[in-house]
Amino acid sequence: MEAHNVIDWRTVPAECEGYIGHYMLGEHYRHNFAVVVDEAVAYAETLKLAGNGKEIWVFDIDETSLSNLPYYAKHGFGATPYNATSFREYVAEGSAPALPETRRLYHRLVELGVKPVFLTGRTEDQRTITVTNLHRQGFSRWEKLLLKPAVHATGELQGSAVEYKSGERQKLQDAGFIIVGNIGDQWSDILGAPEGAPTFKLPDPLYYIG
Repeated sequence: MEAHNVIDWRTVPAECEGYIGHYMLGEHYRHNFAVVVDEAVAYAETLKLAGNGKEIWVFDIDETSLSNLPYYAKHGFGATPYNATSFREYVAEGSAPALPETRRLYHRLVELGVKPVFLTGRTEDQRTITVTNLHRQGFSRWEKLLLKPAVHATGELQGSAVEYKSGERQKLQDAGFIIVGNIGDQWSDILGAPEGAPTFKLPDPLYYIG
């Protein structure tokens, strides 16, 4: 999964549920997560900023900044088919805990003068609860919080996650921002020009978004 050698899969195989649960709830997931964030922090501390307030770092939200592990632990660690209704109900609670490693990166970037931008697949109708959840978990400010339109005329979200996120990053670049870093748990968070320089891929064996 993490090598991107299997793509567009729908659920974790049933026989892997126990393995994924053990990985996510044990020490290995957090260790692997921390390794990526440590590299991101080390890179950020080498940046030479222009001081014009245009340097930004793009953060995904789900499984990057906020963890939905409490939800997935009750729904088969990804082995159960995704249920949009129940997941949206969980998001509406605003109870997702922060991933502390990402929060550490976030605070270090703010100290350095890099402005955070949150770019998420969550939709506009979830903006208020997402802001509340982020604030509760110590993400207190950002340059922008970019969410998908709730629905299109057809009643469905259109386009791939890669198209959406790369398009939003292009808008940021066109507005004069410089993307000095980009971090996410899905390949679709970091693929598609302009990706940002560099990109950091976090572990997530729970689901795949293309």
